[in-house]
Amino acid sequence: MAFEVKEHLKPTGLVGISADQIEQHWGLYKGYVVQTNALEAELDALRKDGKEGSAAYTDRRRRYGFEYNGMILHEWYFGNLKSGGSEMSASLKSALESRWGTLDAWKADFMNTGKSRSIGWAVLYMDPETKSLSNHFIQLHEEGNPATFVPILVMDVWEHAYMVDFGAAGRPKYIEQFFANVDFAKASTRFSDVSSGKIPVRG
Repeated sequence: MAFEVKEHLKPTGLVGISADQIEQHWGLYKGYVVQTNALEAELDALRKDGKEGSAAYTDRRRRYGFEYNGMILHEWYFGNLKSGGSEMSASLKSALESRWGTLDAWKADFMNTGKSRSIGWAVLYMDPETKSLSNHFIQLHEEGNPATFVPILVMDVWEHAYMVDFGAAGRPKYIEQFFANVDFAKASTRFSDVSSGKIPVRG
């Protein structure tokens, strides 16, 4: 199957995050979609030619996870942004308070997760087996994602997510603006879906 860019996820009118910033970031997401499709085709061709043990196959196989998960994480990320944000559900609020004590304590922990000195992502995950919530820092797209866990809230903290507006050292300001645009209604739907045994749709 060929993946397509999910145009309906492209956010507009964000508070404190410019259209230029989103446009350039969106272009990178589109690149992940293109590269994932290209790698699918290359790997299929190499298998059909019996070249599974070749250096080319090994190189494409290693790259596959990076491009594929880069596409997926960007869809989660853009899907939880909305101009001016929205309110979270009482059930998600209660779950965050149960885990962290207060909503502010969770938010501070999530923001500090995003400020880790590295390229990467901050992700609020839910374990579908235990229904527990946890914040994680993901470095490269394919490294550090807990197996079977489902993203509830995703924040991109690679430099490309904020450099247009805030410069190389502007991550803390960007994180503040990110929270001004979080679609907590979407995060709440993801939480509700996982809580009831459903798999949320990306975006």
